[in-house]
Amino acid sequence: MASATQADRRVIIVGGGPAGLFAALALKHAGLSPTLVAPRMDGPGDPRSSALLGGSVRALERLGVWARVAEKAAPLRLMRLVDDTGGLVRAPLFEGRSEEIGLDAFGYNLLNRDLNEGLRDAVAAAAIPVVEDKAVDVALDADAATVTLASARSISAPLVAGADGRASLVRAAAGIDVVTTRYPQTAVTANFHHSRPHDDASTEFHTPTGPFTLVPLPGDRSSLVCVVTPAEADRLLAMDDTAFSREIERRSQAILGKVSVEPGRGRFDLSAMTPRSFAGRRAVLIGEAAHVVPPIGAQGLNLGLRDGAALADCLSDAISAGADIGSPDALAAYDRARRADIVSRTFAIDALNRSLLSPFMPVQALRGAGLWLMDRVGPVRRAFMREGLAPAMAEPRLMREAAADAA
Repeated sequence: MASATQADRRVIIVGGGPAGLFAALALKHAGLSPTLVAPRMDGPGDPRSSALLGGSVRALERLGVWARVAEKAAPLRLMRLVDDTGGLVRAPLFEGRSEEIGLDAFGYNLLNRDLNEGLRDAVAAAAIPVVEDKAVDVALDADAATVTLASARSISAPLVAGADGRASLVRAAAGIDVVTTRYPQTAVTANFHHSRPHDDASTEFHTPTGPFTLVPLPGDRSSLVCVVTPAEADRLLAMDDTAFSREIERRSQAILGKVSVEPGRGRFDLSAMTPRSFAGRRAVLIGEAAHVVPPIGAQGLNLGLRDGAALADCLSDAISAGADIGSPDALAAYDRARRADIVSRTFAIDALNRSLLSPFMPVQALRGAGLWLMDRVGPVRRAFMREGLAPAMAEPRLMREAAADAA
Protein backbone atom coordinates (compact mmCIF):
# COMPACT_ATOMS: atom_id res chain seq x y z
CA MET A 1 0.00 0.00 0.00
CA ALA A 2 1.33 3.46 -0.83
CA SER A 3 2.57 5.62 2.02
CA ALA A 4 0.41 8.50 3.17
CA THR A 5 1.19 11.86 1.61
CA GLN A 6 1.34 15.14 3.52
CA ALA A 7 -2.08 16.03 2.11
CA ASP A 8 -3.49 12.87 3.72
CA ARG A 9 -2.47 14.25 7.11
CA ARG A 10 -4.67 17.33 7.09
CA VAL A 11 -7.17 17.69 9.93
CA ILE A 12 -9.55 20.60 10.45
CA ILE A 13 -10.30 21.36 14.11
CA VAL A 14 -13.43 23.43 14.67
CA GLY A 15 -13.23 25.25 17.99
CA GLY A 16 -10.55 27.32 19.72
CA GLY A 17 -11.09 26.42 23.36
CA PRO A 18 -8.48 24.52 25.39
CA ALA A 19 -9.50 21.10 24.05
CA GLY A 20 -9.21 22.25 20.44
CA LEU A 21 -5.93 24.09 20.97
CA PHE A 22 -4.41 21.11 22.79
CA ALA A 23 -5.60 18.72 20.08
CA ALA A 24 -3.92 20.86 17.43
CA LEU A 25 -0.62 20.71 19.32
CA ALA A 26 -0.92 16.95 19.94
CA LEU A 27 -1.66 16.29 16.26
CA LYS A 28 1.25 18.43 15.11
CA HIS A 29 3.52 16.62 17.58
CA ALA A 30 2.39 13.30 16.07
CA GLY A 31 3.17 14.39 12.51
CA LEU A 32 -0.30 15.50 11.40
CA SER A 33 -1.14 18.82 9.73
CA PRO A 34 -3.92 20.47 11.77
CA THR A 35 -5.74 23.68 10.90
CA LEU A 36 -7.77 25.45 13.60
CA VAL A 37 -11.03 27.21 12.79
CA ALA A 38 -11.50 29.57 15.72
CA PRO A 39 -12.97 33.08 15.68
CA ARG A 40 -10.84 35.66 17.45
CA MET A 41 -11.97 36.10 21.06
CA ASP A 42 -11.65 39.61 22.51
CA GLY A 43 -12.34 40.70 26.06
CA PRO A 44 -11.06 39.49 29.45
CA GLY A 45 -11.54 35.78 28.75
CA ASP A 46 -12.99 32.99 30.86
CA PRO A 47 -12.66 33.85 34.60
CA ARG A 48 -13.16 30.23 35.70
CA SER A 49 -10.28 27.95 36.64
CA SER A 50 -9.39 24.38 35.73
CA ALA A 51 -7.54 21.79 37.79
CA LEU A 52 -5.10 20.05 35.47
CA LEU A 53 -4.20 16.59 36.76
CA GLY A 54 -0.80 14.91 36.49
CA GLY A 55 -1.09 13.38 33.02
CA SER A 56 -2.41 16.61 31.54
CA VAL A 57 0.41 18.63 33.08
CA ARG A 58 3.07 16.24 31.77
CA ALA A 59 1.56 16.35 28.29
CA LEU A 60 1.54 20.15 28.37
CA GLU A 61 5.21 20.05 29.37
CA ARG A 62 6.01 17.79 26.42
CA LEU A 63 4.14 20.10 24.02
CA GLY A 64 5.93 23.23 25.23
CA VAL A 65 2.93 24.79 26.94
CA TRP A 66 3.60 24.29 30.64
CA ALA A 67 6.63 26.59 30.81
CA ARG A 68 4.36 29.39 29.55
CA VAL A 69 1.78 29.00 32.35
CA ALA A 70 3.50 27.31 35.29
CA GLU A 71 4.02 30.51 37.29
CA LYS A 72 0.28 31.21 37.10
CA ALA A 73 -0.72 27.79 38.49
CA ALA A 74 -1.09 26.57 42.08
CA PRO A 75 -0.17 23.00 43.07
CA LEU A 76 -2.79 20.65 44.52
CA ARG A 77 -1.06 18.57 47.18
CA LEU A 78 -3.94 17.80 49.55
CA MET A 79 -7.36 16.47 48.53
CA ARG A 80 -9.97 16.97 51.25
CA LEU A 81 -13.57 15.66 51.16
CA VAL A 82 -15.97 16.89 53.85
CA ASP A 83 -19.45 15.44 54.45
CA ASP A 84 -21.66 18.49 55.03
CA THR A 85 -24.93 16.85 53.98
CA GLY A 86 -26.42 16.93 57.47
CA GLY A 87 -27.70 13.36 57.07
CA LEU A 88 -28.02 10.82 59.84
CA VAL A 89 -25.22 8.79 58.28
CA ARG A 90 -22.12 10.97 58.06
CA ALA A 91 -19.04 10.02 56.08
CA PRO A 92 -15.65 10.54 57.76
CA LEU A 93 -13.36 13.36 56.72
CA PHE A 94 -11.10 12.19 53.87
CA GLU A 95 -7.68 13.76 53.38
CA GLY A 96 -5.34 12.37 50.76
CA ARG A 97 -1.85 13.71 50.12
CA SER A 98 -0.05 13.48 46.80
CA GLU A 99 3.12 12.24 48.50
CA GLU A 100 1.23 9.05 49.47
CA ILE A 101 1.32 7.98 45.82
CA GLY A 102 4.80 9.29 45.13
CA LEU A 103 3.84 12.63 43.56
CA ASP A 104 4.83 16.18 44.39
CA ALA A 105 1.27 17.28 43.47
CA PHE A 106 -1.93 15.72 42.17
CA GLY A 107 -2.07 18.52 39.62
CA TYR A 108 -2.24 22.29 39.27
CA ASN A 109 -5.07 24.83 39.19
CA LEU A 110 -5.00 27.91 36.97
CA LEU A 111 -7.39 30.35 35.36
CA ASN A 112 -8.82 29.25 32.03
CA ARG A 113 -7.82 32.52 30.41
CA ASP A 114 -4.18 31.96 31.41
CA LEU A 115 -4.25 28.38 30.10
CA ASN A 116 -5.84 29.49 26.82
CA GLU A 117 -3.23 32.21 26.36
CA GLY A 118 -0.42 29.70 26.89
CA LEU A 119 -1.99 27.26 24.45
CA ARG A 120 -2.50 29.95 21.80
CA ASP A 121 1.12 31.06 22.16
CA ALA A 122 2.29 27.45 21.73
CA VAL A 123 0.06 27.02 18.67
CA ALA A 124 1.62 30.16 17.13
CA ALA A 125 5.13 28.93 17.97
CA ALA A 126 4.34 25.60 16.28
CA ALA A 127 3.21 27.47 13.13
CA ILE A 128 -0.21 25.79 13.18
CA PRO A 129 -2.57 27.66 10.82
CA VAL A 130 -5.48 29.38 12.56
CA VAL A 131 -8.50 30.55 10.54
CA GLU A 132 -10.09 33.33 12.59
CA ASP A 133 -13.57 32.81 11.18
CA LYS A 134 -16.77 31.12 12.30
CA ALA A 135 -17.78 27.72 10.91
CA VAL A 136 -21.37 27.91 9.65
CA ASP A 137 -21.71 24.55 7.89
CA VAL A 138 -20.00 21.17 7.82
CA ALA A 139 -20.47 18.71 4.94
CA LEU A 140 -19.25 15.14 5.27
CA ASP A 141 -19.00 12.83 2.28
CA ALA A 142 -17.16 9.66 1.37
CA ASP A 143 -13.92 11.41 0.49
CA ALA A 144 -13.60 14.57 2.57
CA ALA A 145 -14.96 16.88 5.25
CA THR A 146 -15.72 20.43 4.11
CA VAL A 147 -16.16 23.34 6.51
CA THR A 148 -17.89 26.48 5.21
CA LEU A 149 -17.01 29.72 6.99
CA ALA A 150 -19.02 32.85 7.68
CA SER A 151 -16.94 34.61 5.00
CA ALA A 152 -18.32 32.06 2.47
CA ARG A 153 -14.87 30.52 2.09
CA SER A 154 -14.65 26.75 2.49
CA ILE A 155 -11.82 24.42 3.46
CA SER A 156 -11.60 20.64 3.10
CA ALA A 157 -9.57 17.83 4.63
CA PRO A 158 -9.82 14.06 5.07
CA LEU A 159 -11.07 14.59 8.65
CA VAL A 160 -12.75 17.22 10.81
CA ALA A 161 -12.54 17.25 14.61
CA GLY A 162 -15.40 18.91 16.44
CA ALA A 163 -14.10 20.81 19.48
CA ASP A 164 -17.03 23.19 19.18
CA GLY A 165 -18.81 22.60 22.47
CA ARG A 166 -21.98 20.98 23.67
CA ALA A 167 -24.03 22.42 20.76
CA SER A 168 -21.51 21.04 18.26
CA LEU A 169 -22.04 21.84 14.57
CA VAL A 170 -19.70 18.98 13.66
CA ARG A 171 -21.65 16.48 15.77
CA ALA A 172 -24.91 17.57 14.17
CA ALA A 173 -23.42 17.23 10.67
CA ALA A 174 -22.28 13.71 11.51
CA GLY A 175 -25.81 12.82 12.66
CA ILE A 176 -24.61 11.63 16.07
CA ASP A 177 -27.35 11.49 18.69
CA VAL A 178 -26.67 12.23 22.34
CA VAL A 179 -27.98 11.07 25.70
CA THR A 180 -28.58 14.08 27.95
CA THR A 181 -29.30 14.23 31.67
CA ARG A 182 -30.38 17.49 33.27
CA TYR A 183 -29.89 17.99 36.99
CA PRO A 184 -31.92 20.24 39.32
CA GLN A 185 -28.68 22.06 40.09
CA THR A 186 -26.81 25.19 39.10
CA ALA A 187 -23.11 25.94 39.64
CA VAL A 188 -22.09 29.39 40.82
CA THR A 189 -18.43 30.15 40.17
CA ALA A 190 -16.12 32.86 41.48
CA ASN A 191 -12.54 33.64 42.50
CA PHE A 192 -11.65 35.23 45.82
CA HIS A 193 -8.87 36.36 48.15
CA HIS A 194 -8.64 34.99 51.69
CA SER A 195 -6.76 35.80 54.89
CA ARG A 196 -5.49 32.30 55.71
CA PRO A 197 -3.19 30.26 53.44
CA HIS A 198 -4.79 27.40 51.53
CA ASP A 199 -1.68 25.24 52.00
CA ASP A 200 -2.14 23.76 48.50
CA ALA A 201 -5.33 22.00 49.67
CA SER A 202 -8.42 21.47 47.52
CA THR A 203 -11.52 21.09 49.70
CA GLU A 204 -14.81 19.66 48.47
CA PHE A 205 -17.76 19.95 50.86
CA HIS A 206 -20.53 17.48 50.01
CA THR A 207 -23.81 19.28 50.64
CA PRO A 208 -27.46 18.27 50.08
CA THR A 209 -27.54 20.32 46.85
CA GLY A 210 -24.15 19.24 45.49
CA PRO A 211 -20.46 19.98 45.97
CA PHE A 212 -19.12 23.24 47.39
CA THR A 213 -15.50 23.20 46.19
CA LEU A 214 -12.54 25.45 47.01
CA VAL A 215 -9.47 25.06 44.78
CA PRO A 216 -6.17 26.92 45.31
CA LEU A 217 -4.86 29.65 43.04
CA PRO A 218 -1.42 31.26 43.39
CA GLY A 219 -1.00 33.33 46.55
CA ASP A 220 -3.83 33.71 49.03
CA ARG A 221 -6.47 33.20 46.36
CA SER A 222 -8.82 30.34 45.50
CA SER A 223 -11.53 29.50 43.01
CA LEU A 224 -15.04 28.43 43.98
CA VAL A 225 -17.59 26.08 42.44
CA CYS A 226 -20.80 26.16 44.49
CA VAL A 227 -23.52 23.75 43.31
CA VAL A 228 -27.00 24.70 44.55
CA THR A 229 -30.61 24.78 43.36
CA PRO A 230 -31.41 27.23 40.55
CA ALA A 231 -33.41 29.40 42.98
CA GLU A 232 -30.52 29.49 45.45
CA ALA A 233 -28.16 30.39 42.61
CA ASP A 234 -30.38 33.38 41.81
CA ARG A 235 -30.15 34.47 45.45
CA LEU A 236 -26.37 34.13 45.58
CA LEU A 237 -25.86 36.00 42.32
CA ALA A 238 -28.10 38.84 43.52
CA MET A 239 -25.93 39.44 46.60
CA ASP A 240 -23.47 42.32 46.68
CA ASP A 241 -19.79 41.44 46.99
CA THR A 242 -19.68 41.88 50.76
CA ALA A 243 -22.67 39.64 51.41
CA PHE A 244 -21.43 37.00 48.95
CA SER A 245 -18.00 37.01 50.59
CA ARG A 246 -19.61 36.37 54.00
CA GLU A 247 -21.66 33.56 52.45
CA ILE A 248 -18.50 31.87 51.18
CA GLU A 249 -16.99 32.13 54.66
CA ARG A 250 -20.08 30.54 56.21
CA ARG A 251 -20.36 27.68 53.73
CA SER A 252 -16.63 26.97 53.92
CA GLN A 253 -16.69 26.90 57.74
CA ALA A 254 -14.17 29.77 57.60
CA ILE A 255 -11.29 27.40 56.86
CA LEU A 256 -9.70 30.12 54.70
CA GLY A 257 -10.46 32.97 57.08
CA LYS A 258 -11.84 36.27 55.86
CA VAL A 259 -12.93 36.21 52.22
CA SER A 260 -13.01 38.98 49.62
CA VAL A 261 -14.65 37.97 46.36
CA GLU A 262 -13.29 39.20 43.02
CA PRO A 263 -15.49 40.59 40.21
CA GLY A 264 -16.82 38.09 37.66
CA ARG A 265 -19.22 35.50 39.07
CA GLY A 266 -20.59 32.83 36.74
CA ARG A 267 -23.70 30.69 36.54
CA PHE A 268 -23.94 27.29 34.82
CA ASP A 269 -26.94 24.96 34.86
CA LEU A 270 -25.73 21.39 35.37
CA SER A 271 -26.24 18.61 32.87
CA ALA A 272 -24.46 15.55 31.53
CA MET A 273 -24.22 14.63 27.86
CA THR A 274 -22.71 11.61 26.13
CA PRO A 275 -22.89 11.00 22.35
CA ARG A 276 -23.94 7.61 21.02
CA SER A 277 -20.62 7.57 19.18
CA PHE A 278 -17.44 9.62 19.41
CA ALA A 279 -16.87 9.50 15.66
CA GLY A 280 -18.95 9.53 12.48
CA ARG A 281 -18.30 9.82 8.77
CA ARG A 282 -15.09 11.86 8.37
CA ALA A 283 -15.64 13.40 11.83
CA VAL A 284 -14.51 12.91 15.43
CA LEU A 285 -15.61 14.63 18.63
CA ILE A 286 -13.39 16.07 21.36
CA GLY A 287 -13.93 18.19 24.46
CA GLU A 288 -17.49 19.19 25.32
CA ALA A 289 -18.66 18.04 21.90
CA ALA A 290 -17.83 14.53 23.17
CA HIS A 291 -18.79 14.75 26.85
CA VAL A 292 -20.36 17.11 29.35
CA VAL A 293 -20.10 16.22 33.05
CA PRO A 294 -20.93 18.05 36.30
CA PRO A 295 -17.98 19.93 37.86
CA ILE A 296 -17.02 17.13 40.28
CA GLY A 297 -13.54 15.66 40.64
CA ALA A 298 -11.82 17.91 38.08
CA GLN A 299 -12.61 15.53 35.22
CA GLY A 300 -14.10 17.63 32.41
CA LEU A 301 -11.10 19.39 30.85
CA ASN A 302 -8.74 16.50 31.64
CA LEU A 303 -11.04 14.21 29.64
CA GLY A 304 -10.91 16.74 26.80
CA LEU A 305 -7.12 16.77 26.75
CA ARG A 306 -7.03 12.97 26.68
CA ASP A 307 -9.38 13.16 23.67
CA GLY A 308 -6.81 15.16 21.72
CA ALA A 309 -3.94 12.89 22.75
CA ALA A 310 -5.91 9.74 21.85
CA LEU A 311 -6.86 11.22 18.47
CA ALA A 312 -3.18 11.87 17.76
CA ASP A 313 -2.45 8.20 18.60
CA CYS A 314 -5.16 6.83 16.33
CA LEU A 315 -4.32 9.04 13.35
CA SER A 316 -0.60 8.39 13.72
CA ASP A 317 -1.30 4.65 13.71
CA ALA A 318 -3.41 5.05 10.55
CA ILE A 319 -0.60 6.91 8.81
CA SER A 320 1.93 4.26 9.84
CA ALA A 321 -0.34 1.65 8.27
CA GLY A 322 -0.66 3.71 5.08
CA ALA A 323 -4.38 4.18 5.71
CA ASP A 324 -6.75 7.09 5.17
CA ILE A 325 -7.00 9.02 8.46
CA GLY A 326 -10.72 9.49 7.85
CA SER A 327 -11.38 5.82 7.13
CA PRO A 328 -13.97 3.83 9.10
CA ASP A 329 -11.17 1.81 10.70
CA ALA A 330 -9.38 4.92 11.99
CA LEU A 331 -12.63 6.39 13.31
CA ALA A 332 -13.58 3.11 14.99
CA ALA A 333 -10.18 3.04 16.68
CA TYR A 334 -10.76 6.51 18.12
CA ASP A 335 -14.24 5.57 19.33
CA ARG A 336 -12.80 2.51 21.12
CA ALA A 337 -9.92 4.52 22.56
CA ARG A 338 -12.22 7.04 24.25
CA ARG A 339 -15.34 5.05 25.11
CA ALA A 340 -14.25 3.31 28.34
CA ASP A 341 -12.62 6.41 29.82
CA ILE A 342 -15.51 8.78 29.05
CA VAL A 343 -18.37 6.41 29.90
CA SER A 344 -16.83 5.16 33.15
CA ARG A 345 -16.06 8.64 34.47
CA THR A 346 -19.42 10.03 33.44
CA PHE A 347 -21.09 7.15 35.30
CA ALA A 348 -18.97 7.66 38.44
CA ILE A 349 -19.61 11.41 38.55
CA ASP A 350 -23.33 10.88 37.99
CA ALA A 351 -23.50 8.27 40.77
CA LEU A 352 -21.71 10.51 43.28
CA ASN A 353 -23.83 13.51 42.38
CA ARG A 354 -27.07 11.54 42.71
CA SER A 355 -25.92 10.13 46.07
CA LEU A 356 -25.66 13.70 47.39
CA LEU A 357 -29.16 14.53 46.18
CA SER A 358 -30.77 11.32 47.44
CA PRO A 359 -32.76 11.53 50.73
CA PHE A 360 -32.67 7.74 51.20
CA MET A 361 -30.58 6.50 54.11
CA PRO A 362 -29.26 3.37 52.31
CA VAL A 363 -27.78 5.57 49.59
CA GLN A 364 -26.21 7.87 52.17
CA ALA A 365 -24.84 4.83 54.05
CA LEU A 366 -23.31 3.43 50.86
CA ARG A 367 -21.58 6.72 50.08
CA GLY A 368 -20.35 6.97 53.67
CA ALA A 369 -19.03 3.39 53.57
CA GLY A 370 -17.14 4.15 50.36
CA LEU A 371 -15.47 7.19 51.90
CA TRP A 372 -14.68 5.21 55.05
CA LEU A 373 -12.92 2.55 52.97
CA MET A 374 -10.97 5.22 51.11
CA ASP A 375 -9.96 6.84 54.39
CA ARG A 376 -9.01 3.71 56.34
CA VAL A 377 -7.85 1.05 53.84
CA GLY A 378 -4.47 1.92 52.35
CA PRO A 379 -4.69 0.08 49.00
CA VAL A 380 -8.23 1.41 48.38
CA ARG A 381 -7.10 4.89 49.34
CA ARG A 382 -4.12 4.88 47.01
CA ALA A 383 -6.09 3.26 44.15
CA PHE A 384 -8.77 5.96 44.45
CA MET A 385 -6.21 8.75 44.27
CA ARG A 386 -4.36 7.19 41.32
CA GLU A 387 -7.52 6.45 39.32
CA GLY A 388 -8.74 9.99 39.87
CA LEU A 389 -5.65 11.27 38.07
CA ALA A 390 -5.68 9.09 34.96
CA PRO A 391 -7.30 5.95 33.53
CA ALA A 392 -5.63 2.72 34.58
CA MET A 393 -5.95 1.42 31.01
CA ALA A 394 -5.70 2.96 27.53
CA GLU A 395 -3.90 6.13 28.58
CA PRO A 396 -2.79 7.96 25.42
CA ARG A 397 0.85 7.57 24.38
CA LEU A 398 1.56 11.28 24.82
CA MET A 399 0.73 10.98 28.54
CA ARG A 400 2.60 7.67 28.96
CA GLU A 401 5.71 8.94 27.19
CA ALA A 402 5.67 12.15 29.22
CA ALA A 403 5.41 10.11 32.41
CA ALA A 404 8.33 7.95 31.34
CA ASP A 405 10.41 11.05 30.62
CA ALA A 406 9.60 12.43 34.08
CA ALA A 407 10.49 9.18 35.85
